[in-house]
Amino acid sequence: MPTGKPAVPSVWARQRHKREQPALSQDRIVAEAVRLLDEEGIEALSMRSLGTRLGAGATSLYRHVASKDELIELVVDEVYGEMEVPDGSGAPWRESVTACAGSLRAMILRHPWVASVLGQVGLAELGPNLTRQSERMLALFHRAGFPAGEADRAMSTVIAYVIGMTVSEAAYLSMLARSGQSEQELAEGLRRIAEETVRDLPLLREGYDQRAGEDPSRLRDEGFAYGLERFLDGLQVRLDALGSHR
Repeated sequence: MPTGKPAVPSVWARQRHKREQPALSQDRIVAEAVRLLDEEGIEALSMRSLGTRLGAGATSLYRHVASKDELIELVVDEVYGEMEVPDGSGAPWRESVTACAGSLRAMILRHPWVASVLGQVGLAELGPNLTRQSERMLALFHRAGFPAGEADRAMSTVIAYVIGMTVSEAAYLSMLARSGQSEQELAEGLRRIAEETVRDLPLLREGYDQRAGEDPSRLRDEGFAYGLERFLDGLQVRLDALGSHR
């Protein structure tokens, strides 16, 4: 017999027909959850802690959001709405994709907790912000000249690079926030320890010597840009090959 439960356990697959209470709505819950996550991190998120911040009991929250898992789907989709995806018209495809990748990275670094939940958010790709952004990003690869099926793979490859790089970067920035130090202060302290560790390893020591005194924030930006450029170099080679077969 039908149980009335959704076939797929996702907020995006479930139809809700409940009246919103003016004082407590899903939008308000999600906005406060994002603030909580930004201030205290993913470990602090619970329906009880969120209810306390909203001045409501956890039971009241469940009238608008069925579970903590659904809440995470909602907050991930919310911050994806911050991304800026150019329309790509009149600009080289690499320039547009680079801007898009940089915006995704910036969003994750503004909300470091996102990196830790991206693999745990069920059907997050069905969220309205994420689907809209995916459609706009996909259009960039179509305009570049990738055929339909391959455009999606090219987009996914770039996104995987951005997420892969920013997962460790976000973890580092979270550690930095907890330390109470500036990035330069933390980098100097770590450099002294690292130099001692690699004293007998000439190639690693040379690298540390070259980076001595450099702005660590700029080094992070340069490292991200370098890897992204090499990814796009490879995609350009593929585009050239596709063009030669037409």
